Amino acid sequence: MVRFETSLGAFTIDLFESDAPITVKNFLEYVDAGHFDGTVFHRVIPNFVVQGGGMTEDMRQKPTRTPIKNEASNGLKNRRGTLSMARTNDPDSATSQFFINLVDNAFLDPSPRNGAGYAVFGCVTEGMSVVDAMAKVKTGRRGQHDDVPAEPVKVVSAKRVAKEG
Repeated sequence: MVRFETSLGAFTIDLFESDAPITVKNFLEYVDAGHFDGTVFHRVIPNFVVQGGGMTEDMRQKPTRTPIKNEASNGLKNRRGTLSMARTNDPDSATSQFFINLVDNAFLDPSPRNGAGYAVFGCVTEGMSVVDAMAKVKTGRRGQHDDVPAEPVKVVSAKRVAKEG
């Protein structure tokens, strides 16, 4: 499990290692390296997603490692509270950025009509109210980026925590 401390509060995620081993390994390597600390949730779209994992407060992309293989065909669905990897149009282009689904987003799942889909690799188990609070912040355009919070939603830290029970 990973606990994110943000400027709006904390949330905890459970990772689906058996369903998305490549994605979880990649995500934990970024967590362990402190990559997410000091980043912001740079894309907030109510009734869709909040996205973070790669941009600094001044909207600069942090350096990343090599992109990973897309594991969207693992059978997990983009439902409210799940985490998925962000990527470009290339299905195998995900690096450090991820998003949290604010609603069920079936159109992000792989299908003949939708293509490769977006790999679900975890879910929020505690603090979804913090994620919902992110969805309510005022957003606008900043440089070439849309849907950027006017007041940055900062990641103070992201650290592994033990599962309870």
